[in-house]
Amino acid sequence: MLDVQTQGLSRTPSPWNEKDNLFEEEILGKNPVVEGTEFVYKRSKIVELNPKGISIAAQHIYTKLHTESYTPRTWRTHPLHILPEDSYSPSEPWNKAVLNWIFLISSLNFSFWSEKEGTSERYGVEWQTSWDSKETKVWTGYWSLVAALDRALQENIPITDPNFYSSEILCPDSLIEYIFRAAGQSTETIPLLRERIAIMREVGFILCHSYGGSFQGFLDEFHRRHAGEGTALDLVKMVTETFPSFRDEFFFEGRKVCIWKRAQILVAETWAAFYPDPSTSTTAGALKHPLFPGKRGPAIHELTMFADYRVPQILHHLQILTYPASLVQTLGAGTLLESGSREELSLRAASVVAVERVREEMFRLMVHEQEKGPGDTAGDGQSGNEVSSVLIDFFLWDLAKRVENGEEKIEGIETSEIIPAHRTRSIWY
Repeated sequence: MLDVQTQGLSRTPSPWNEKDNLFEEEILGKNPVVEGTEFVYKRSKIVELNPKGISIAAQHIYTKLHTESYTPRTWRTHPLHILPEDSYSPSEPWNKAVLNWIFLISSLNFSFWSEKEGTSERYGVEWQTSWDSKETKVWTGYWSLVAALDRALQENIPITDPNFYSSEILCPDSLIEYIFRAAGQSTETIPLLRERIAIMREVGFILCHSYGGSFQGFLDEFHRRHAGEGTALDLVKMVTETFPSFRDEFFFEGRKVCIWKRAQILVAETWAAFYPDPSTSTTAGALKHPLFPGKRGPAIHELTMFADYRVPQILHHLQILTYPASLVQTLGAGTLLESGSREELSLRAASVVAVERVREEMFRLMVHEQEKGPGDTAGDGQSGNEVSSVLIDFFLWDLAKRVENGEEKIEGIETSEIIPAHRTRSIWY
């Protein structure tokens, strides 16, 4: 099996001590991302939360989720997404293929920022504007990954099948390089290609040798372990326990800090992709998620946002986060921040804490509306009475891309000047 440490896929370990073990006991049963990022935020004292900005932005986001009818089903509106059947069955070949597609994308969902940002020379992938269109365009950033995999599937290369991409014979490195080939005008290749290949070999090997060669097999084992009562957080924990390359963890001032960006987004994308059609039920409370059939359902509110470089940028723009002048200068100069450095961890941790605060404020707004009388509420869509950081993150990421592309300008609230996103070349996000 691939030695992931030789591929740069593991953090430098720190010895466990009595204090660390106590910390682990305290967070048992909770999302350790919340506990760890709160610790980093309070101790790093670099990026700060702006209570006034949180209150104003929470109202703005809450209103936008209402007016734009932004729900988990919005996931299905993205033109490059492969959509599962609404009637889920573990034995359905198409749904199994969709799950494999989501799993591989989440495995490789990292490091898309470019030194040539804003120019045609940045890495991009030329493919169709949607599955139903023959018109093409150059996709950049995260969407370049999705476009590359979609294009390969259209070329009858089974790139999302773990049995295929785990094999250096069936799927040699040269073929993976071909799949991620850049558009004609690009002068860059996809960042961290060697690391992406190593991750494909690692996760593919594990799925094939322990879970029947598919993400569906992994979910089957998840349901068996939890007797059908597992939640989204339970699934996240199983992912990080099983796959080293999803284990986004650091040590900060003697404590282990879990951020788990890709593990959480894998579960959130799966939750959204297979989210049931509300029109099939007369009441929101009757909705049952097919992948989380237990009494608690997915309990998606237990997940946090996905700490990357794009969401912190929009959080600062919305005046939810404030940066010291020294950090603004560092970001403006495009200075690289080392993965796990104090500044980088402060940015990521503060983003998680900030979205948790926004979620709490939005929940208060929702409760206030409910007290005034019946009506639609913005929630996780599962029961109509929860607000999730997952949905807030989905919305903010989409908003950030629209603002970046000049497709939207945030109006009605005061915003700060857009500052360049922080630059960290890492497999974690």
